[in-house]
Order: sequence, then structure tokens, then C-alpha cells
Amino acid sequence: MGVQSDLMRRRTFLQVSTAVPLAIAADAPMPMTTLGKSGLKVSKFCLGGFHMRVKSEAEGVKIIHRAMDLGVNFFDSAHKYHDGESDKTLGIALKGERRKKVLLMSKAQLRDRDSAMKQLEETLKRMQTDYLDLWQCHEVSRQDEVDKILGPNGSLEAFVKAKKEGKVRHIGFTGHHDPAVHQRLLDSFDGWETVQMPINLIDRHYLSFIDNVLPRARKKGLGVLAMKSNAIGGITKHKIATIDECLRFSVTQDVDVLVSGVETVEQLEHNVGVVKSFKPMSKQEISSVLERTKKGPIGSKVENYKKPEA
Repeated sequence: MGVQSDLMRRRTFLQVSTAVPLAIAADAPMPMTTLGKSGLKVSKFCLGGFHMRVKSEAEGVKIIHRAMDLGVNFFDSAHKYHDGESDKTLGIALKGERRKKVLLMSKAQLRDRDSAMKQLEETLKRMQTDYLDLWQCHEVSRQDEVDKILGPNGSLEAFVKAKKEGKVRHIGFTGHHDPAVHQRLLDSFDGWETVQMPINLIDRHYLSFIDNVLPRARKKGLGVLAMKSNAIGGITKHKIATIDECLRFSVTQDVDVLVSGVETVEQLEHNVGVVKSFKPMSKQEISSVLERTKKGPIGSKVENYKKPEA
């Protein structure tokens, strides 16, 4: 493979040839699934909207087009990613007939009705589309935010209105700070169709979304999108596990889709290859991983998006 770049070293890929997963990525069909009660038929791999736009618009377009070639039909973004440039890059990459072949997701982080609706209109314009397949209430972290979302003139009203008007087909919410916030959102409104949350191999050791949110979401029939499989790089940075272990563990959980961020076509091909060649971890393998990873480091030192320890 030659000398690895700094980025590749930080990601700490398995020290084996990636020829097998790359070949699979090029030739094998993409696993498809139904995203909970939304009914959307989505690829098991969803391209993360933040990382694909880190380098440039041109690189982002290249990644998006290659993802489609590999069978990805589900694309993530958010109004706030790169000040709207992620939405815009998707709009450029998916103009014309390509838009009909994909499912687009974006998110709004403002908590009042009018501001959220304004963000939706801006996203639609940037994406050059009349509708989103999924619109999510973005990065809900604290209980006071939930108060605003659910209260009079809160952003929930915008989500319900947008779906009724056909500007979005389905609605959900995301977050990664505190599972108690997710629990309250799940319990407060039955109209959510999806939930996006951290699913990784150290999550169960601290403020676990896997233990506290995933079973509730499944009981309610929501589509589950896994994110933060590498804890925004924290797991490989601390040499807790490899990228391949991170991806495999996350997909083994009871989730519909893995939202994976990549910054290059090479990373995309590798990660898609892992998903396409996926074999679930056995109960024994999961127990072994959890026993190993609980020894640390864990908590907000690694998952720095979670609520800090008291």
C-alpha cells in the first residue's frame, strides 16, 4: 500500500491488504433495508454529509458519484454542515436524473417553528430539489431544547407542517449528547419515524444509547440510523479498535443504516467494502470486544460529544 498518509494513520486501518473488501465494493450488490416505519428502501450504507465536503466541492461531488456507482442510494446532510456547503454540494452532484435515483436527508438545528421552516426552505434551494425524503431535528442535546421543540411555536410544528405540505416525506431526530433527551423525544411524540444516534463499541460503557434508546426506538417501529461508529475518530485515535472493527460492531447492532463519514474516494470504497462483506459478530465476539474495551479509555474522553462526567 506504500507509505500511509497522516489521515490514514489516524484511521488505523487493519494492517492487511484491502484488496478483498475493495473488490467486493466494486462488484457485490449493496445490501438494502427498510428504514423502519418510514418504509423507505435504503442502502445499508448512508454517505455522511459532513466529511465528504471537508476537502472541496469537487472532491465532494466525486465522492457522491462514486457512492452511487457502488450502490449507495441514501445521502446525509444538515443545514449547518460547512455553512450550507454540504447541502449545496449534494445539489450540484445530484442535478437532473440523479435526484430521482437517491433518497436525500438533511436536518435543521433551530428550535422554533419559523426558523426551522426557513432552514428547510434554504436547504431545498441549496439541494435544488422540491422535497426531502427525510428531514430530521438536528443534534438535540439538552432538555431545555426539548422544551422549545415541543412547546408552542416550537420546531416540531414545522416538521409536522412540512410533512403535511409534501416538502418532506418523513421526519425524525438526531443527537449524541444524552440518551435521556432521546428517551423524552421518543415518549413525547408518536409521529417521529426515524432516530439517529451513536452506535459504537464503547457506547455501552458510558451513557449508552444502545442500552437506553435503541430498544425503545425499535419497540415504536422507528427507523434507526447508526452514527459515530468511530466516535469522530476517538476510538482509533486512542487505539481502542480498528476502523473495520468499529464498522462491523455498529452494523451488527439492531440498526437499519450506518451513516459513515469519509473524506476520500479511497475511504469510501474501503468502508462500503466492509459493509458489503459484512458478517455479524457472534455473541461471543461482542462479549469479547466489550470486555476488552471497558478497560478504557471510555466516556467523554473518547466520546467527546457526550455529556461530560459529573
